[in-house]
Amino acid sequence: MDDSGSMERKATLDKDLEKLVQVNEAAGFLARGLAGPGFALFFMAAVALAAALFTAGEPGGVAIIAAAAIGAYMAMNIGANDVANNVSPAVGAKALTMAGALVLAGIFETAGALIAGGDVVDTISKGIIAPEAVADPTLFVSAMMAALLASALWINLATWLGAPVSTTHSVVGGVMGAGVAAAGFAAVDWHVVAGIAASWVISPVLGGVIAAAFLAFIKAHIIYQENKIQAAVRWVPLLIAVMAGAFAAYLASKGLRKVVHLDGMSIALIGISTFAATWGLAYIHVRRRAKGMENRNQSLRRLFNVPLIISAALLSFAHGANDVANAVGPLAAIVRVASGGEMADAVAIPSWVMIIGAVGISIGLLLFGPRLVRMVGEQITKLNPMRAFCVALSAALTVIVASSFGLPVSSTHIAVGAVFGVGFFREWYTAHSPRRRAYLERKNGRRMAEQTGAVQASRTKSQGDAARSKPSKPSSAEINRRKLVRRAHFTTIVAAWVVTVPATAAIAAGLYAMLAMLGA
Repeated sequence: MDDSGSMERKATLDKDLEKLVQVNEAAGFLARGLAGPGFALFFMAAVALAAALFTAGEPGGVAIIAAAAIGAYMAMNIGANDVANNVSPAVGAKALTMAGALVLAGIFETAGALIAGGDVVDTISKGIIAPEAVADPTLFVSAMMAALLASALWINLATWLGAPVSTTHSVVGGVMGAGVAAAGFAAVDWHVVAGIAASWVISPVLGGVIAAAFLAFIKAHIIYQENKIQAAVRWVPLLIAVMAGAFAAYLASKGLRKVVHLDGMSIALIGISTFAATWGLAYIHVRRRAKGMENRNQSLRRLFNVPLIISAALLSFAHGANDVANAVGPLAAIVRVASGGEMADAVAIPSWVMIIGAVGISIGLLLFGPRLVRMVGEQITKLNPMRAFCVALSAALTVIVASSFGLPVSSTHIAVGAVFGVGFFREWYTAHSPRRRAYLERKNGRRMAEQTGAVQASRTKSQGDAARSKPSKPSSAEINRRKLVRRAHFTTIVAAWVVTVPATAAIAAGLYAMLAMLGA
């Protein structure tokens, strides 16, 4: 009796302990889910406190403090959404771990913003609103605050939905909506808006075409060659040199404007010189690494890992130098006007404002960036170092080509479009490429000959020729199996791109109306 009672008590105690363990695990899971938002709120509060200290005694201090907190929120959202495009290919190709990618991107984003970030920004983003239309300081501060908050809210929603969107387009839409609400439709330069709308198509298509073209080159001249290693020694240094020259020109024209101003000829010379120097160094490096490598694709991938990591770092640096203005540009304009400064077409960015943008982008990346990094790098289509290299190279080249023609393009659209381009090209190439089919037939023929002898191999080949003469129609299951791009992600991302400007414009107009009512 005592033993049975003891066993019952022990069973009851075990059940209670198990429940406590489950409750503890659930609490821990919930705490981990709230840690990111909690730290983000702490950062916004710290920024608001710092703004209060920097603007103590100045007129318009309340507006500046509120705008600083919103600017910090915007910067974190840019880090969570936009920076994923820079490191996702390297993560998807397994050239970088998630932790390594986040640390690398955080360092180079911050360095790009603080070292090469623009010290002067346009007060009215992309010139879409006439400055004289919002000349009243109170009107201007309300419009910029509404635009900044609307952009941040939209990017936050897009990140939650798993859709990488253009932060530049978000800011433009926010400014446009707030400007229309403040001064009417006549205040908008619709020609500029039309150019931005055209970039919705130009950016991803151009990025996808260039990435697919480089992948086609790699497949034709390296992957499906009899001697892959010898072909790699010939062509991989050239591809690395093209990437280096493109990044050098890109950084000279876009990322180093604060450090030094260069004309078109100087930028071209920098790109060409970098190309030539890198070609020589890369040839020595690739030839040394290729010694003793097996003649297979897995060996080739190791040759692209280091260039892929370097490209992720350079893309992050250039992004920090260029896109930090999306977070702090409206904030800098609000600080100037709220402090009693005059309206101007461009304003200087105070150092403390630039630091908010740089640190906020890095914090947003570390706290909330992994979801978009995985989605772009792993879930749209499968990437290996060669495909990811094509994506990174396409991003740099497309920006340079588009900038030379004055086309308003989005780095986000380019990078994601390049991933789509690689995936769709693989679908087409898998199904229709004669070169791939001939290569696989030769490879399978050699394997069959080794296993069953030359006579049996010849018989199998003749049977295969007869079967190929009467091709069968693939089933729907086979067709779906061959699709290498996830259509659900494609649909979600394209839909988010299309509605970014009108959505942020509508949100900004509503927020401006609320601010106007509160001000009244």
